Amino acid sequence: MSATIIQSLLDKTKDFSLEETLVFLANEYPEKVIFSTSFGQEDQVITDFIAKSNTDITIFTLDTGRLFQETYDVFHKTLKKYKKPIEVYFPEAAAVESLLQQKGPNSFYDSVENRKECCFIRKVVPLRKALVGNSVWITGLRAEQSENRNDLQLFEYDGGFEIIKFNPLLKWTLEEVEAYLSENNVPQNALHKQGFVSIGCAPCTRAIFPGEDIRAGRWWWESSHKECGLHSAKKE
Repeated sequence: MSATIIQSLLDKTKDFSLEETLVFLANEYPEKVIFSTSFGQEDQVITDFIAKSNTDITIFTLDTGRLFQETYDVFHKTLKKYKKPIEVYFPEAAAVESLLQQKGPNSFYDSVENRKECCFIRKVVPLRKALVGNSVWITGLRAEQSENRNDLQLFEYDGGFEIIKFNPLLKWTLEEVEAYLSENNVPQNALHKQGFVSIGCAPCTRAIFPGEDIRAGRWWWESSHKECGLHSAKKE
């Protein structure tokens, strides 16, 4: 059934622009389309499109408790520019307290398993809460961000979260993203000008060096697939 729905969406929207697709989804799934933003460059592009589409698409963010001040700054600027509410989801306090009491504040540096545990508590669990009851989850994923994302489609069914995912910037290049942001005067994270491309939690993000992979600055001490669990659920 999910494969049929995905193919139908791909067929119906194949000639639509990004903004037309947003309007279509908002009409097709009223009050059940949700967009997750981390205030990165891709997400800021989508926020701008959503604001211009004048739809009832809900925007939300995950506050892990360990974000950069620069991320909060662009969060604030985004609210002021678009006058559109952004829902905020936090990790469960008891789970964070237990993690820190048992393993300390920097356990994620010790092993991939520990890092994924921290991501699960601070990101995955709050995300599940945010997605409940919704039909379409809009993301800022781009194919060139990592090898793991090369085989994605504009629409996918995420079996892990049991929701349709729409990846509107999938085929965009970083250059196209940056050009759009500049041309439309969209608020950006100041860290982007300091070599930070993919920005997550402060302890787990560094600037990348010239020639490095886009994801090299995330969990730089690992040789893993550089995913936190938000976009690695099994797809059906």
